[in-house]
Amino acid sequence: MAKKAEPKLKIAADNRKARFNYAIGEAFEAGIALTGTEIKSLRNGKATIAESYADAKDGEIWLVNSNIPEYLQANRNNHAPKRPRKLLLHKRQINKLIGAVEKEGMTIVPLKIYFNDRGRAKVEIALAKGKKLHDKRDTEKKRDWQRERGRLIRDKG
Repeated sequence: MAKKAEPKLKIAADNRKARFNYAIGEAFEAGIALTGTEIKSLRNGKATIAESYADAKDGEIWLVNSNIPEYLQANRNNHAPKRPRKLLLHKRQINKLIGAVEKEGMTIVPLKIYFNDRGRAKVEIALAKGKKLHDKRDTEKKRDWQRERGRLIRDKG
């Protein structure tokens, strides 16, 4: 039987620093409640989520401090660029995230915002534990060694 092709995802925003600053645990896919001008701005690919995080408030998960700039062709009906946005998750997932944050001291970090194959905006969030400075140094050493090893193999072969 033939393998199914991987769905093409259009990435609107990517948090590249998250894997360096945090030890990433379990990841979740969440929907995001947006207005029309926010969707149009996301489709242009101008959003940033580098400084953002997710927070639990009143039994709901909210994406805080993410920047989706105003849509230039919109008039007075534009949105606020840094407003908190509600994440759409199942109740069981919300309870799991809230429990990990309160009991284990973990952080909910957005990894990327993308459009799935149906054109819906989704956020990939993950439970993460902050890395210490020495852990970051170890990660950087391993990455540099992998890069150097690839160069040596390429030059010899």
